[in-house]
Amino acid sequence: MKTLYLVRHAKSDWGDPMLDDHERPLNDRGLRDAPAMGHRLAERGVAPDRIVTSTAVRARSTARLLARVLGIGDDHVVELDELYAASGRGILNVAADLDDELGVAMLVGHNPGMSDAVGELTGEWVELPTCAVVECRVDVDSWAELVEGTGELLAVDTPKH
Repeated sequence: MKTLYLVRHAKSDWGDPMLDDHERPLNDRGLRDAPAMGHRLAERGVAPDRIVTSTAVRARSTARLLARVLGIGDDHVVELDELYAASGRGILNVAADLDDELGVAMLVGHNPGMSDAVGELTGEWVELPTCAVVECRVDVDSWAELVEGTGELLAVDTPKH
């Protein structure tokens, strides 16, 4: 049995129209929401063995803020280009490639891929707002066994809850 957290990055700043999408930072709300969600996770005893994030600035910042609050060192945060603009299937492929020694993993990325990944994994379709965190139990012994329908949606938390 594995636990997978799927996280949509926190709210990003659209203030500079010349900035490439990949380089957009978090806005003030995003900078507040990510640590707040981290504190909620910490209160529930969540401690991912690894956080894997998109290389986009807004996703990396979200992942680092969550990691800091959860007491997870930078050596347990991995950046992957494959998560930037990934489809739901692409996100699940990243999860399927995780090291089997990891029992709890967190992926930080973008919509619509994150919402699609939740639906494909659990059969439950949820439109994730920014900084939403979804907890899924995955009934597999090896991450490589993770396929459509092997997950159970345990919780959805958003900054507005």
